[in-house]
Amino acid sequence: MEPLFIRACRGETTERAPLWLMRQAGRYLPEYREVRAGVSFLELCKTPKLAAEVTLQPIRRFGFDAAILFSDLLVPLEAMGLEVEFTEQGPRLPAPLRGAADLARVNRFDPAARTGFVLESIQLLRRELGDTPLIGFAGAPFTVATYAIEGKTAKNFTETKKLFYRDPDAARRLLALIAEATRDYLLAQIRAGAQAVQLFDSWVGVLSAEDFETYALPPTAALVAELRATGVPVIYFGNGAASILDRVARVGATVYGVDWRVPIDEARAKLGNAAAVQGNLDPSTLLGPIAEVERRARDIVRRGGKRGHVFNLGHGIYPETPIEAVEALVAAVRGA
Repeated sequence: MEPLFIRACRGETTERAPLWLMRQAGRYLPEYREVRAGVSFLELCKTPKLAAEVTLQPIRRFGFDAAILFSDLLVPLEAMGLEVEFTEQGPRLPAPLRGAADLARVNRFDPAARTGFVLESIQLLRRELGDTPLIGFAGAPFTVATYAIEGKTAKNFTETKKLFYRDPDAARRLLALIAEATRDYLLAQIRAGAQAVQLFDSWVGVLSAEDFETYALPPTAALVAELRATGVPVIYFGNGAASILDRVARVGATVYGVDWRVPIDEARAKLGNAAAVQGNLDPSTLLGPIAEVERRARDIVRRGGKRGHVFNLGHGIYPETPIEAVEALVAAVRGA
C-alpha cells in the first residue's frame, strides 16, 4: 500500500489526515539552529549532507507523514544566470530584470550541471527516509518572476506590475521561460527520487482575477500538466488567493494548498470540490494556548474530511514557534 500522504494526495479516503508543515525544517528547531550556526544559508542549501540532515530533523522529532526537501525558491533563478544574495533582510538580486532587453541575461539550464547538489540531496534523503515520502519543490512562475523583477521581497510589487502593464509581451516571455526552467528542474527532482512536488506561489495573492488569468495561470497550468504526466502528485499552494479560488482551480493540480484565510471545506467547494486539499491552520495559532491549538486543529480535520485532506499550516511555521505547540498539534491531528 502507498504511504498515507500519497494516498491522500490522490484523493483517496484515508484512516486519518496525513500531516506535514511548510518550513518544518527551520529555525524553531534547536537542532536546525545548531547546524545553521556553522554555515551560511546558501552553504546549507548547496551542501547535500547538511541539506539532507536538516530535512530529516523534523521527521526524527515529530514523525511527520512527509518530508520536504530543504532548499530555496531562488536556487533556479541563480542557475538561470542571475546573481542572488541571501542577507539577514532576505534574498536580494543586485541586477533585477526590468525590461525586454534584460531577458537575454537569463536562460534555461541543465539541472544536473547547475543544481546537482539538489539532486544529490534528494538521493541521500531517499536512502534515509524509508517509508516517509519526500516532497520536492520550486516556486511557481509568477512568484519567481517577482523576485527577478523586484530584486527582493516586495510590498506592492510595483515593478512587477509596471512590467506587466507596460510590456505584457516581455512579461509573458519571462514567465514562460521561468516555467520551462522550473519544469526541467522539477522533472530532474522527480527522476532523482522526489515522490511529490509542490509549487509555492507565495505572492500570487497580489494579483487581481484578471491579471491572474492573463499572466500567472497560463504558464503555471502548462507546467503543472507536464509535471502531472509523470504520475507524481503536484501540489499548488497559492498564498493569499482565497478570493480567486475558482480561477486557481484551473491550474490543474493534484492537490491545492490553501492558506488560513478561508475554511478548508469552503475552499474545497470554491475549488470545484477538488479531489485533494492541503491546509490550513494559521501558523500564528501555534503561538497561543495549547488548548486553542488543539481545538482549531480538530476543527480543520473535521472540515477536511476523510477524503483527500493533507493537514498543514496555511503558511510556513514561524521561527518563534514553541516545540510543545508542534507536539500538541501532531497529537491533536492524529487523535482527531
